[in-house]
Amino acid sequence: MDEIKSVFWDNGGVILTNGWDRPARQLAAEKFHFDAAEFEERNGLVFDAYESGRMTLDEYLQGSVFYRERLFTAEDFKMFMFAQSQPYPESLDLLAALGRAGRRLFASLNNEALELNEYRIEKFNLRNYFTVFFSSCYLGVRKPDPRIYRLALKITQCEPGECIFIDDREVNVESAQEVGLHGILFQSVAQLRNDLARFGVKT
Repeated sequence: MDEIKSVFWDNGGVILTNGWDRPARQLAAEKFHFDAAEFEERNGLVFDAYESGRMTLDEYLQGSVFYRERLFTAEDFKMFMFAQSQPYPESLDLLAALGRAGRRLFASLNNEALELNEYRIEKFNLRNYFTVFFSSCYLGVRKPDPRIYRLALKITQCEPGECIFIDDREVNVESAQEVGLHGILFQSVAQLRNDLARFGVKT
């Protein structure tokens, strides 16, 4: 087995809560009293462009929420969106301990829209954990598209067999493995620690 030189981490579902997933959108519909099914349908029409960096947050909200007059403001809605992001302290502790062990690149590889991505980087001090951020909003492509993994490999100049990719969604892990990366499906911090140790990545 090649020595592991880089570990790519998903954010939502691994070290943080998901930023803006279906349950969060359902909560938004309940809080702001609008039709959840209609919102989800309109969200589906614009979400890829939003997370791929081709649409701003304001444009996304115009297309999915504020296409009609509402009794709440866009700023109120944005505050709610951002508030859905919370840390997973045990995961962050493991990530920090692994980083202190040194000698490997730790990078974020996630699907995230620009404004939410940068909010989460700042809010949770993710620059303290990651050297580089391979986010869909920067690269213009989303997991599980294999191009996002190939871009990360080209930028880091690593061979696939020298890299691990961690995600809580099986389809994303499978697509990374098809490119040649080692994949770990995140289920718990203890399981992740054990799986990483099998690759020689230890605290």
